[in-house]
Amino acid sequence: MRLYDYELSGNCYKIRLLLAMLGLHCERVRVDSSRGETQTEAFRQLNPRGQIPVLLDGDLRLWDSQAILVYLARRYGDPERACGPWLPADPFGEAEVMQWLAVAENELLFGLARARSALRFRRPFDLAQCQAEGKTGLAALEDRLAGREWLVGDCATIADIACYPYVYLAPESGVSLEPYPNIRAWLARFAQLPDYQVMVDPAAERAAELARTEAANERD
Repeated sequence: MRLYDYELSGNCYKIRLLLAMLGLHCERVRVDSSRGETQTEAFRQLNPRGQIPVLLDGDLRLWDSQAILVYLARRYGDPERACGPWLPADPFGEAEVMQWLAVAENELLFGLARARSALRFRRPFDLAQCQAEGKTGLAALEDRLAGREWLVGDCATIADIACYPYVYLAPESGVSLEPYPNIRAWLARFAQLPDYQVMVDPAAERAAELARTEAANERD
């Protein structure tokens, strides 16, 4: 299995999260979308939309993070998982998950993700409009999580995984999570899931390593 991936992409992060939680090994191929590497002719042979992530599983090739989540949950998820499957098999449960995948693909992506891109990567999006749309998605999540631990059913599903990254990254979008206590509690629960992985920021890692090196030099 091979994942075309960029460590700062929230959409790629959701795939890495599910792979880890399913215990699946995957070779990662770094594609820096901020430098136009998804727009090359070679990459468009993998995804004609010129977007990451792309997953290769044997002879199968899939693009779009939501589609990949559905595929992984259906093919590799344990239907006998103690608290429930990653993607419910019953029509209503599956439809409920799809509702939140739609929120992830719309209000959270066009809202929070684009606001983050405007601030962090200087993309030419309308920051105020994106932040307003992101808050619409956050309000829907906050209401849904009132009295609930997870978005659908009694345990985490791919609905939670789909929504988690750009909510987790909301501070980078210039949107505070302080007004959303249910969401903050949900984020804390999510981080306690088995095999949870932190989204590593290479710039922060390099800064931390430099600080450790300088501290060691001072001790010497």
